[in-house]
Amino acid sequence: MWTVTKEFSFEAAHSLPHLPETHKCHRLHGHSYRVVVVCRGNLVPELSWVVDYAEISAAVDPLIAMLDHQNLNEVILLGHTTAENVAYWFYRKLMDALPSLYAIHVMETEKTNVIYCPRP
Repeated sequence: MWTVTKEFSFEAAHSLPHLPETHKCHRLHGHSYRVVVVCRGNLVPELSWVVDYAEISAAVDPLIAMLDHQNLNEVILLGHTTAENVAYWFYRKLMDALPSLYAIHVMETEKTNVIYCPRP
């Protein structure tokens, strides 16, 4: 079993209006997001890889283009634009295109991140 990762980044704003007005995340603010797509599986024998990095990019790049320099509250329509929901959104958008998709790791800042991994 192998684990393959590829990292992407985008800049975006969001707010969490469900939080109290005194919470700093209630207000519109931005992040330099990093997203790591994690694929897992056995090697494809004739190729000696789990998945082609180009295949990952082909699936992820259009999503990054949708989000880059946008207000996530207007693009990701999954309720609140928490890092958890951003990771879930990426997973749902990629699961059909990348059968070896295992997890999505979203980093809002250098020190705050979340990993969505629905499979054991």
